[in-house]
Amino acid sequence: MRHFAATAFALILAATGMAKAEGQPVVVELYTSQGCSSCPPADRLLGELAQRDDVIALALHVDYWDYIGWKDQFASPAFTERQRDYARSAGKRMVYTPQMIIGGTDHVVGNRFAEVSRLIQAQADRAPVIDLALERDGQKLTIDAKPLGKITREVLIQLVRYRPSATVNVLRGENAGKNLKYYNIVDNWTVLRTWDGRAPLRVSTTVKGDLPLAVVIQYTGYGPILAAARSR
Repeated sequence: MRHFAATAFALILAATGMAKAEGQPVVVELYTSQGCSSCPPADRLLGELAQRDDVIALALHVDYWDYIGWKDQFASPAFTERQRDYARSAGKRMVYTPQMIIGGTDHVVGNRFAEVSRLIQAQADRAPVIDLALERDGQKLTIDAKPLGKITREVLIQLVRYRPSATVNVLRGENAGKNLKYYNIVDNWTVLRTWDGRAPLRVSTTVKGDLPLAVVIQYTGYGPILAAARSR
């Protein structure tokens, strides 16, 4: 199935004429759960996206499926709340898995390969608003952000830490008996500060460990993501 997902997505990219963007990467958030039987295809798709330089693919495991018999060890109530806040911001009453949120604005079922590719390309085609660069030196991360266009309201400077992959043998619940691989699993999402975007910003922070990091600049209120960069 993993090879099928990779082949299917590659064929869809070719069919839609999607090319890799040369600008800043597009952030794709996948809301998923080990207890969700419809999630594995979306998890595999995220694995394909995680290999690309023009996408920052992030898996946020939610905890609202834990009650059906299997506790997702990667899940966090904070990620569930983030998904619910996105839903409230978009005027939606329900959350679900697998869901992808692309660029902070586009909501799509996470296993719809063609729609995901189309939305990523649409985000990549937008003119950059912020020039963002990261420099990591040991436990010090320096973030440089420069406005390139009009920033209409306050933005959040967010730091995301994630592990590249992990394999889980699911023993109970909807996926009982399956050995599932997950990619770019977020274990911490922190707001470092706000920024009005009027002048260039340089900020440094201390980071622990050697896991990959991403910085995501996003309008407050779960609005569009204006810039993102990663440090592997």
